[in-house]
Amino acid sequence: MKRLFRWLVIGALVGGAGWAITAWPRLNEVQTGRTPEYPDLQDRSYSEGPQRVSEALKTVLEQQSRWTVVGSGEGPAGTVVSAVHTTPLLRFQDDVTVKITRKGGKTIVNVRSRSRLGKWDFGQNARNVRELLAALDAELR
Repeated sequence: MKRLFRWLVIGALVGGAGWAITAWPRLNEVQTGRTPEYPDLQDRSYSEGPQRVSEALKTVLEQQSRWTVVGSGEGPAGTVVSAVHTTPLLRFQDDVTVKITRKGGKTIVNVRSRSRLGKWDFGQNARNVRELLAALDAELR
């Protein structure tokens, strides 16, 4: 009976590891509108002006405990905000760049998240983008 239990545990661990390896695309960078592996991650379009969207973005980043703004800049092409997302347990860091531009009467937000380590992020960069866009959507409501 002990031997059967041991084999069941080993089988569950191997199966879980196999699922984890194949569950996510093998990427370490995700960008809205440019990563076909995540078709749900698209640029956001807002009716508010770029200044209001930029302020909302900075508010969101300051409110989130795992996010740190490391720089920003404005110019004729729009606004760029650079941030770092740190995972809670292992403290891995991902570089996140948000570009805010005005196009056709709408403010467009493009987000890129890139892992600093490794060739494979286990879906973390997509989670970063989703989390940031959801918080920005809520702030601009």
